[in-house]
Amino acid sequence: MNPNLDKLQPYPFQKLAKLFGEVKANASFKPISLHIGEPKHPTPQFIKDALIGGLDGLASYPTTVGSEALRLAIADWLHRRYAIPVPDMKTQVLPVNGSREALFAFAQAVIDRSMPDPVVVCPNPFYQIYEGAALLAGATPLFLNTLPEHDFAMDFGQLEDSVWQRTQLIYVCSPGNPNGRVMPLSEWQTLFEMSDRYGFVIAADECYSEIYFGNDCPLGALQAAQRLGRGDYRNLVVFSSLSKRSNVPGLRSGFVAGDAAILERFALYRTYHGCAMNPAVQTATIAAWNDETHVIENRRLYAEKFDMAIKALAPMLPVSRPDASFYLWIRTPIADTAYAQQLYRDYNVSVLPGSFLAREAHGINPGANFIRLALVAGLEETQEAVNRIAEFTNKLN
Repeated sequence: MNPNLDKLQPYPFQKLAKLFGEVKANASFKPISLHIGEPKHPTPQFIKDALIGGLDGLASYPTTVGSEALRLAIADWLHRRYAIPVPDMKTQVLPVNGSREALFAFAQAVIDRSMPDPVVVCPNPFYQIYEGAALLAGATPLFLNTLPEHDFAMDFGQLEDSVWQRTQLIYVCSPGNPNGRVMPLSEWQTLFEMSDRYGFVIAADECYSEIYFGNDCPLGALQAAQRLGRGDYRNLVVFSSLSKRSNVPGLRSGFVAGDAAILERFALYRTYHGCAMNPAVQTATIAAWNDETHVIENRRLYAEKFDMAIKALAPMLPVSRPDASFYLWIRTPIADTAYAQQLYRDYNVSVLPGSFLAREAHGINPGANFIRLALVAGLEETQEAVNRIAEFTNKLN
């Protein structure tokens, strides 16, 4: 067996199950889960109809690169959303079976194992796929702590020049998981300049890009590249998904876009990987990317829940609205694991300890004493959950 499998840590939700297994939840309360970022809003009916309408496609093998209609729909959406030139659908766009699958596979295609001690850089806290992808690609994951005192920005100075010289890939997430921060243009400029200097590839995870508040759309990586005169998107690939945007996590549909030379090699990898998108899913995906009305309504629902949750929690906890995404990242008055366990025991609400989303790096675990709340449930259930959290925290205080 691949010895690198032994380097993988338990997934955060496995750690949470173990933590909760030490206590018994208060059965007088209905269980409410805010620990996992799984959208609970209804899937739009027109997407379901399109999926059914595409079932005749099951009679044919799909191609790895997807249909031209699908790639055109994605390219047109990128043009509309980010006000950039329409990407070349044949060379700069590739459909994938959800961003999670692609984020993992990308490292396997990018990392050159013939080079000594390759490094993959990740933000910390982070989406656990980044670390697993790095380890199974034969690289060492190293971390940039994102801290509240620095507005959760990635401090590239945390790693020495000798480390950056070995870096082949960096994962960035904007809007961020778990803090919801959107990277500004100045930070992108620094990252692009470092990519030019050291030659590493940038994997920009943008799966939360469509959950934001007001009219200020989060800046995207391709958009930043265009503004900085990098229209070829060199060394840059973005990852996006319909799961959060369109409430279809089970559809497993997303795309990658960016540097044509990198995508050509990634498509070759994927041809052997055997991960072509189901033809019926392609039909539903085209329908989803071509419609914005349901996305606007989705944002309205999240905004309503954030307003309610912040109002309920602000008297007890240091809570504020993120730039984007559907998470609240909140500092806890006691250890994050104790807070989550006692909340589950006393009020049957599950939240994720922040330390489970991070690794010890540069002397600290930057997720310690934080919890992540995913405001994915319906309004009434979310209201009930935050009321219980407020009551629990008030008793602690």
